[in-house]
Amino acid sequence: MANGSKREGYLSWDDYFMGVALLAAQRSKDPNTQVGACIVDQSHIILSTGYNGFPVGCSDDEYPWAREGAEKSLTKYPYVVHAELNAILNSGGKSLRGATIYVALFPCNECAKAIIQSGIREVVYLSDKYANSAETLASKRMLESAGVRMRRLEPKQKSVTICYEAPEYQK
Repeated sequence: MANGSKREGYLSWDDYFMGVALLAAQRSKDPNTQVGACIVDQSHIILSTGYNGFPVGCSDDEYPWAREGAEKSLTKYPYVVHAELNAILNSGGKSLRGATIYVALFPCNECAKAIIQSGIREVVYLSDKYANSAETLASKRMLESAGVRMRRLEPKQKSVTICYEAPEYQK
């Protein structure tokens, strides 16, 4: 940097926003799946984030986290709010028209409905783990019909390390 040139190796916008989504996922208390989402406007401003968990006021100590149970009501599925829907609901009424949502896992059909209705125009995802499931196929069909762009992110950087200690130049 002595020659006045910019630093190399900085995060691309895509890697940055997916990193925010992955960091949000770390708030999830789900023992099996941690998914995060980050919604961004066309000016690269973060509008909202979310992660998979129970609704506000529903104690994660009182509701089940199990994937299987004798009855569906004994599993997490009827109670968990997905990261995408949480991010949309957490936006506090901001317009999401034309926004992009970054999400770790391709959205299910229920989240696709909320994405479309909120006006989000692009879904950027890392994993398509359930690509052949009925829910994901329905999601892709609806997103395509609504003109929502879908793209799998190939990160330029494979990892990012966050250190809570101040860098040397700040000490």
